[in-house]
Amino acid sequence: MRILMIGASGTLGRAVTKELEKKHEMIRAGRHGADVTVDIQSVDSITNMYRQVGKVDAVISATGSAHFGPITDLTPELNELAIESKLKGQINLVLLGLDYVKDGGSFTLTTGILMDDPIAQGASAAMANGGVKAFVKSAAIEMPRGIRINSVSPSVLQESWDQYASFFPGFEAVPAARAALAFIKSVEGAQTGQNYEVY
Repeated sequence: MRILMIGASGTLGRAVTKELEKKHEMIRAGRHGADVTVDIQSVDSITNMYRQVGKVDAVISATGSAHFGPITDLTPELNELAIESKLKGQINLVLLGLDYVKDGGSFTLTTGILMDDPIAQGASAAMANGGVKAFVKSAAIEMPRGIRINSVSPSVLQESWDQYASFFPGFEAVPAARAALAFIKSVEGAQTGQNYEVY
């Protein structure tokens, strides 16, 4: 398969790419150090990426930013980061990419544990994750040409634990390589409308 991997240079994206490149042609996309450059907050950038890459069998998004901070400090402007990046950015990858995914292909987006197991200062990220999950579930019932769509919801990654441990008291971190297995299930499997939890 020819797979477009968005967020390829991130911790999760690298792990997913490492597993899938054993059997598939991987096209790496991201803001830096990739085969093709993309900013998922820009419709024009996403459109240009797809024009450069052409037809693919699968699109994977392992990217999306959000503001972390107390709810009392969360302004509409700060909340826009999660809306424009994690939520709208990933949804736009689907909306703008439909014509570039081959019949029977797939999209896989990334959500996260916070929408189901909240932490302090994580409301904005949880909002975006929940929106992506709902979009995937609903979009799956009307995707054209046999195209499937799923999302992956990982816990905090072991590789990022030193940076984020203080936000996740009592949580169990998961290896990025284990989270990558859910992406393989989504791409190579047959299910659609699923949110694969990796906790």
